[in-house]
Amino acid sequence: MPARYSLLLRLVLPACAIGLFAAGPAKGPLRVLESNPRFFTDGTGKAVFLAGSHIWHNFQDNGHRLPQRQDPPPAFDYKGYLDFLEARHHNFFRLWRWEAPQWTDAQPQGVVKFCEPHPWQRTGPGAARDGKPRFDLTRFDPVYFDRLRERVRMAGDRGIYVSIMLFEGWGSQFTDAWSYHPFQRDNNVNGIDGDANGYYMLMDTAMGRKVLEFQEAYVRKAIDTVNGLDNVLYEICNESGSFSTKWQYHMIEFIRKVQAAKPKQHPVGMTFQWAGGRNDTLFQSPADWISPNRGEPPEDYREAPPATFRGKVIVSDTDHLWGHTGGDAVWVWKSFTRGMNVLFMEELLPSPTWQDSARDGMGLARVWSGKIDLAHMVPAGELAETGYCLANKGKEYLVFQTGNKGEFRVDLRDAQGTLSVEWINITTGKSQPGKPVNGGDRRTFTTPFGGPAAVHIK
Repeated sequence: MPARYSLLLRLVLPACAIGLFAAGPAKGPLRVLESNPRFFTDGTGKAVFLAGSHIWHNFQDNGHRLPQRQDPPPAFDYKGYLDFLEARHHNFFRLWRWEAPQWTDAQPQGVVKFCEPHPWQRTGPGAARDGKPRFDLTRFDPVYFDRLRERVRMAGDRGIYVSIMLFEGWGSQFTDAWSYHPFQRDNNVNGIDGDANGYYMLMDTAMGRKVLEFQEAYVRKAIDTVNGLDNVLYEICNESGSFSTKWQYHMIEFIRKVQAAKPKQHPVGMTFQWAGGRNDTLFQSPADWISPNRGEPPEDYREAPPATFRGKVIVSDTDHLWGHTGGDAVWVWKSFTRGMNVLFMEELLPSPTWQDSARDGMGLARVWSGKIDLAHMVPAGELAETGYCLANKGKEYLVFQTGNKGEFRVDLRDAQGTLSVEWINITTGKSQPGKPVNGGDRRTFTTPFGGPAAVHIK
């Protein structure tokens, strides 16, 4: 019996004081909200703000970035992970896929890691490069797909949405994972030879078309497995290079085609291509949602998230901005008040840690997304001296200041009468009433505490 990866049980400590938030089961399927297409809706007409932590181990058991070599890999404490998310009011994560059963890790360098289960059975005859039976790409492994459905279902019962990562491209590019990949010719009994470079992305050759057939069969099986669940999103591939554009566009359309004949249609996403990718490729894609990288000014999704709407739901993910070394509550609230959803790349380090800031910041933003009429609020940075503001002009405003401007003005000329004021301490999660203000003019607000703060004006 493999050792249980129980780090989560040691770090589930009380989160910041953001109040109770009874989510209930996830509703869906999600679709783009017509009144405010920066967000999804679950069909109730309300906007659904997606926010949460994700980690490499939350689907297949694997040793990625863990210090030890272990085969079979340590079993992940998935229930503890859901407890951790629920305690912090998170409602979204990426369900990670690893394609190879073995690879040599980059961190810690030189340590061989293992992963299981996989979509296909290892029946042989003959041994693969890792010494275990070869894969039969015509025979799906029920252990993999049963786990897929069960983990998505368990998350949905807690009100958490799951983006299913169908393919993973980083490992084949930057480690020796391709040597052990099921589509490498020595590792399957079907004569499939994906690509000597390990990219196997929609090659316009006879073999490339055979590879695509097996890929599509796997995607179809995944869709069949989870289509009946409400809390599903799809991500085509994590960090495959720019060479994958045509292939990813094809897969997005393929999923749409398969889902068209199904009871439910779930959103499909495309995330940043590494290396060589461009954010414009994501915006030009047929995807419903995207995760960009940092970009260049004036579109800096890390330091000054842009408010410009370019036709896609944006899930800003620290994995594509910093990797697993950055992100905090200030970044969360900047992104939220600029009309984006957020994801945080976790290491699940025990609290207290710098990662607590982002964890708690996401939960706080999530709670407030349910208190405001987000379906009718859009970024309006021009109304606030801080530059960060969600507004339904004349009715409701949520203004964020990053901590460097304790006194600022808000343009309330569109509002009439007396407006209520509530201050939100981003650091502690606590809120307190402020003195009501009159609309009809620009008003000055002074934060009643130090550090980053938000003010809700209604």
